[in-house]
Formats: sequence, C-alpha cells, structure tokens
Amino acid sequence: MKKNIFSNDFYEKLVFVNRISKTVKGGRVFSFSALTVVGNKKGKVGYGYGKAKEVPLAIQKSLDKSKRNMIDVLMNKNRTIKHEIKAKYISTIVFMKPASSGTGIIASKSMMAVFKAVGIKDILAKIYGSNNPINIVKATIKALSLIKSPYYIACKRGKFLKEILF
Repeated sequence: MKKNIFSNDFYEKLVFVNRISKTVKGGRVFSFSALTVVGNKKGKVGYGYGKAKEVPLAIQKSLDKSKRNMIDVLMNKNRTIKHEIKAKYISTIVFMKPASSGTGIIASKSMMAVFKAVGIKDILAKIYGSNNPINIVKATIKALSLIKSPYYIACKRGKFLKEILF
C-alpha cells in the first residue's frame, strides 16, 4: 500500500505573508503572497510560495507547493547537522554549524521555522547579506540539501571511512 505524502502528520509553519497593492482605474486592488514551510520532523522538509487574492487561498496554495517539493536532510542521532555548511541564494548567505546537545536552535525566525520542520534540535546559524524571508528559506534549504554523509565523502575521495573520521 502506498503512503500518502499529503497526510496530516506534517509540521506546517507560516513564515511570511505579504500584501501587494496595485492601483487601477477603479482604485486599489490587493493581492497576497504567503511563504510556508512543511516538514515531518524526521529529516524531510519543503517550502512553498503561493499568491492569491485572499490570504487563506494564498496559504493553501503555498502549503500544497511545499508538500510537493520536499527534500531529505541528513542529521546525526542527536538531532543536529553532520558538518558546517555555507550556502548562497541571490544575495543571502547562510552559515550553519552543528551545536552540542542542549544548545537549542540559535537562528533567525525564518531559519528556525525550517529547522523545526526538519526536526533539528541543536544548531548555530547566521545570515549574511539580505534578510528577505523568502531568500533566507531558500538558502537554508539549499544548504541543508548540500550536507553529505561521511561515507559518501570517503567513497568520492577513494579512501576508507576511518581515514575520513579520524
């Protein structure tokens, strides 16, 4: 039996809602955009961006998109990332570093939503450049997708796993 990816066992977080105003002959016309993050708190996360004339419709569109483009993230057993990582999206640069157990999530509001959706408990993160929430979420997810396992790195370098770890 196939597992439905659209089931309700996901953590859903609304990150940002924006109101756009367009002036036309009859007055102003408003539309809304919403950015959401969805994850299963076990290593899967996705983001979505939806636009509509009303806020609930924009949120629903962004939730549907975020459930469709989910990625897998490699984590340690103690719920942190495996190694330091830096990623850039447009003019936003994010830096993430694994933290010791009990540290918590030290990051901005937008990054915290992504980390909670993935299930990361301990991490240190910093943003450089633009602090646009859309770019922050995209850069964070890009960085999380770049994390590689030690086994993968050892195979790529043509070495044994214990040579890489020690």
